[in-house]
Amino acid sequence: MTTILFGILEEGLVYAVMALGVYITYKILDFPDLSVDGTFPLGSALTAAGIANGLPLVGVIHPAAALPLSFLVGAFAGCVTGLIHVKLKVRDLLSGIIVMTGLYSINLKIAGQANLPIFSKDTIFSNAFLTGHVPEFLRPYTTFLILLAITIVCKLLLDAYLKTRSGYLLRAVGDNDVLVTSLAKDKGMVKIVGLAIANGFAALAGSIYCQQKGFFEISTGTGTMVIGLANVIIGTQLFKRLSFFKATTAVIAGSILYKACVSLALMINDLQIFGFHISLPVTASDLKLVTSILFLIILVISPSGGKKVKSHA
Repeated sequence: MTTILFGILEEGLVYAVMALGVYITYKILDFPDLSVDGTFPLGSALTAAGIANGLPLVGVIHPAAALPLSFLVGAFAGCVTGLIHVKLKVRDLLSGIIVMTGLYSINLKIAGQANLPIFSKDTIFSNAFLTGHVPEFLRPYTTFLILLAITIVCKLLLDAYLKTRSGYLLRAVGDNDVLVTSLAKDKGMVKIVGLAIANGFAALAGSIYCQQKGFFEISTGTGTMVIGLANVIIGTQLFKRLSFFKATTAVIAGSILYKACVSLALMINDLQIFGFHISLPVTASDLKLVTSILFLIILVISPSGGKKVKSHA
């Protein structure tokens, strides 16, 4: 039972980092950014290729260095989405689809193959330093503690950014872009910055996911946006009445709760309700189906019906 619990927490924390990015685009910018489905595996591809075979001009990279590198490259991809939307006047949804589609091929070129394992390589979760310095009693929880530390740092940095002048402008663009224009600020540039940060978080999450699982898989990005939206909606709706809960904290909690719901659905094979025996042959191959059904249920029961409401950081 402990193993299952920590598995849920670890998976939830990985996707919480990505959900922080989706929170920016969905709750703050009101931008349906599907490029997240491409930037998540982008971070994973960069990490796997860098650790296993090395990257051009860089060579083999340290597992820890893969994290900021993935964030920067993901941020660049987010900038491309923003530029297509702002400068080329392409609709927000189509901008994300264009970048997501292009990244599929780019990710394959970076990794060199559709599946690239790094099981035998050092990662931030398994390396000589941890083996030599982490006490024996903490080793079973090393992965969880590292993920918790990374997630907290990402949350605190995002909270700090949202309190800056740029962060206030970002929130203003989502709520009232006319106000931003009246302040003689370029609302298009503010959107680009927001998309860059959001996709940076998505790529960072992909890098963490790759190192935790020990491989890159081209299909890992499929449905990332849906998972992120579910995490954000669960967290913000469930904890909105708790004034001491920041929105970013709620998103992290929502990610863990969502993962717990998915895991519970996959574990249920037999049900007995009022004496009736019901068989639910749900397996790991049904993960995407379970994800979509859960997301639909969340949207139906959500008071806002999945629509954007004013955000409060």
